[in-house]
Amino acid sequence: MKVYLDTVGCRLNQSEIETYARQLTAAGHHLVATMEEADMMVLNTCAVTAAAASDSRQKIRQANRAGVEEIVVTGCLSTIRPEKIAAMPGVVRVVPNEDKDSLVASVLDVPLEQLISPDSLRQPVPGSRMRTRAFIKVQDGCDNKCTFCITTVARGGGRSRPVQDVLDDVQAALDAGTQEVVLTGVHLGSWGYDFSAPQHLQDLVAALLDNPDLPRLRLSSLEPWDLDADFFALWQDPRLCRHLHLPLQSGSAGVLRRMARKVTPSSFAALVEAARRQIPGIAITTDLIAGFPGETDEEFTEGLKFVEEMDFAGAHVFTYSARQGTAAARMPNQVHNFTRKERNAALRAVTDRSQQAYQQRFIGQTLDVLWESAHPTGEPGQWQLTGLTDNYLRVLALAGRPRWNQVTPTRMAAVNQKHACLSGEISLTS
Repeated sequence: MKVYLDTVGCRLNQSEIETYARQLTAAGHHLVATMEEADMMVLNTCAVTAAAASDSRQKIRQANRAGVEEIVVTGCLSTIRPEKIAAMPGVVRVVPNEDKDSLVASVLDVPLEQLISPDSLRQPVPGSRMRTRAFIKVQDGCDNKCTFCITTVARGGGRSRPVQDVLDDVQAALDAGTQEVVLTGVHLGSWGYDFSAPQHLQDLVAALLDNPDLPRLRLSSLEPWDLDADFFALWQDPRLCRHLHLPLQSGSAGVLRRMARKVTPSSFAALVEAARRQIPGIAITTDLIAGFPGETDEEFTEGLKFVEEMDFAGAHVFTYSARQGTAAARMPNQVHNFTRKERNAALRAVTDRSQQAYQQRFIGQTLDVLWESAHPTGEPGQWQLTGLTDNYLRVLALAGRPRWNQVTPTRMAAVNQKHACLSGEISLTS
C-alpha cells in the first residue's frame, strides 16, 4: 500500500508521524511524497488555534479531492471534534490522541510488537514533512492549566517515556545517519516528574550526551518555570544546540496571571539573563499571544515594552483565538478582533527587528550548518540549500552539489530579508 503522511502543528506531531513512517516501512508499505500517489493518508491534526484547525480540515478536503481512498485522522482536532471529522468526505477512521501510539497497528490489524524493533531505522517522511533532523517524542500531555490552552484537553495529563525507550529511538535515528536529534513533548520540561523515583530533564539530556556518536542535540519548547540557572551547565558540551525556545505569551504581569502562567516578567528576564551569561551566542526564541481577553491598552503597552527589552532572536506571534472548552473563552472583556490583529502586527514589528539584529551579529562568522533541503536552481550544476546552525539561524546558500543531511562550515554573508534568513557561503574546503 502507498501511504502519504502529513501533519499540522507542533514538533510533537512531526515526531509521531516519523514513528508511523518507521512502523509502516517495517510492515512493508511504501511511503509517498504526494497525496495524488497515495492509497491512504494519515493526518496528524492540530487545534491550538482556529487557523490550525482550519488547516487540518483543509488537508482532509484536499486529500479527498486528490482521490485518496482512505483517510485516517488523528491528533488534537480529531480528539476534541471526533464526530465532525468522521463526517468529512473520505475519512474512514478517527483515532483519538489516547490511541494514537497504536494507530498503525490498529489500521493494519497487526500486533504493535511486530512493528517495533531495535533494528528498525528512522525513516524520513517523504514530501514537505521530510526532515534531516530526527524529532524524538520523550513526553506527552500536560498538567498545567493555562487558561487559553486546548492542548491539555486534547492530550491529557503529563506522562514521560522511560530513559531506555528514548535512548533506543535516538540510536535508531543515529544508525540511519541522523545528524541532529530534537527532543519533543507537550510539556518537555516536566519529563521525569511522573516517575516513581522522579527525575529531571537534565538527567535525560546527560544520558543522551553520554553517547559519543550523537553529533548534535536540540531541545524544543521549554516552559520557563521548569528551569533554573544550574540547567545551563549542560551547555558545556558543545553538541547541545545553543537555542532555547521559552514561551512567554505576554510581557504583562496582569495578563500572565489571567493566563495562569507560572512565570512573571521579572522571573522570565532573570532566567534569560542567566542563559545568555552561561551560553555565549545562544538564541532565545518565544511564543506570544496578542489580544488575550481583558488585555487593556496599558497592559499591551507594558507587554510590548518588555518584549522589546528581551531582544528575542525570533518569535511566533499568535492572534488570540478562543478555543471552546478553555477558561479564557468564557472570560469577560474579549478583545475586538481588529484590535487583536493590530496588536499582533505591533508585536511582529518588534520581534522582526530583534530577529534581524540577532542575525546581524553573526555576519562574517563561519558556523556549521546542517542542510535540510536541496533543490536544483535550473542552472547546470547549481543547487539551492537551506539549513540550520546550532543556534537556530536559518541559512540559504548555493552549492555545486546537493548536501542534504550534511554539516558544512559556512560563512554568514548577509541578512536575507526576503526569506527572513541569512545568506551563506559554503567553505570551499568542505
